[in-house]
Amino acid sequence: MPVLNRAADMKDEIAALRRELHQNPQTAYEEEFASNLIAQKLTEWGISFKRGYATTGIVATIEGQSTTSGKTIGLRADIDALDIVEKSGQPWASKTPGKMHGCGHDGHTAILLGTAKYLQETKNFDGKVHLIFQPAEEGGRGADKMIEDGLFNDFQCDSVYGLHNWPGLPLGRMETRVGPLMANVDEFVIEITGKGGHAAMPEKTIDPAICAAHLVTALQTIVSRNAAPVDPLVVSVTNINVGTGAFNVIGDSAKMTGTVRSFTEDMRQFARKRIEEICAGIGATFGAKVEMTEFIFGTDATINTEAETHFAASCAAKILGADNVSTKADLCMGGEDFGSFLKVKPGAYVFMGQGTKQDSPHNHGLHSPFYDFNDDLIPIGMSYFTALVEEAMPLKK
Repeated sequence: MPVLNRAADMKDEIAALRRELHQNPQTAYEEEFASNLIAQKLTEWGISFKRGYATTGIVATIEGQSTTSGKTIGLRADIDALDIVEKSGQPWASKTPGKMHGCGHDGHTAILLGTAKYLQETKNFDGKVHLIFQPAEEGGRGADKMIEDGLFNDFQCDSVYGLHNWPGLPLGRMETRVGPLMANVDEFVIEITGKGGHAAMPEKTIDPAICAAHLVTALQTIVSRNAAPVDPLVVSVTNINVGTGAFNVIGDSAKMTGTVRSFTEDMRQFARKRIEEICAGIGATFGAKVEMTEFIFGTDATINTEAETHFAASCAAKILGADNVSTKADLCMGGEDFGSFLKVKPGAYVFMGQGTKQDSPHNHGLHSPFYDFNDDLIPIGMSYFTALVEEAMPLKK
């Protein structure tokens, strides 16, 4: 089936909701505006739901014309925003200083809301669909919190599916892959304690800036010389705080933070161990105390299951055409906590293009202050989610 006519007809209505969400962004576990708007529309459309999962999360349920199949499916959208000052220049830009829907979660939420309205109207399936509106995807481990709060105990899902808009792909194209798609996301904190003094007499100091400089270089050898080239790994130092601000003073301490990206549990544990060893070695070399004080295991890798990935691709192909659907997406070192759902349920996560040929906010990268979600993706996303439900749980002829 191509894009559903009803989904196309609903585009303006659902896009208006998306833009309302965009104007009122809130970050992890504070998404009260989004949660209340979702609850308002579900109530208006006569859809049952339960609130309170991971504080602001909502799970809605729609039963098909029949439920004799006993089948269930979960569809997920993330609802949180980012700490970004928006520069998109759109009429519906954020009204909340320092907060922005810079990753398109407003669009994902709108797509799932539109899907909810359509499925409630048609009920053209045999089974139940659970619509998961998840908070705190951006580093807050909202998926884990929803699971801890009983998501899958309260709402049985045979499989679960999610999507993400992708500015790097043209509108009308979808990509995914079997197995790892997005990476583990971990963070580290390193603290260096040296000995401060006069910059004209460096021999009387233990300079933490020198330790930090050598440490940044040494940490890169984890990727270039310790990890096999076929095992993707990123180690990035993103912040170094050292010095007093004075031109002639060597400070006595430094702090470094960064991120580690990998795809396997063995690799993330290996990277943690090597960071500790390198810290100890640099400390011994310069006579400083260098230690990794924190290694924070964050988002788990998003690993698609095989059958569900091929099923998702087949549903997308019915809408976009087989030539516009690929199951050979490049590995992405970005993170997505949908991986936590996939650790306990089979399912698939896909990238849906939103890029245009014209210069547009839709082409700016995710987390860019110039980014904006492409509302033309709404009927495509609605049609895709609908296809998943109707193809997985078809009504008997």
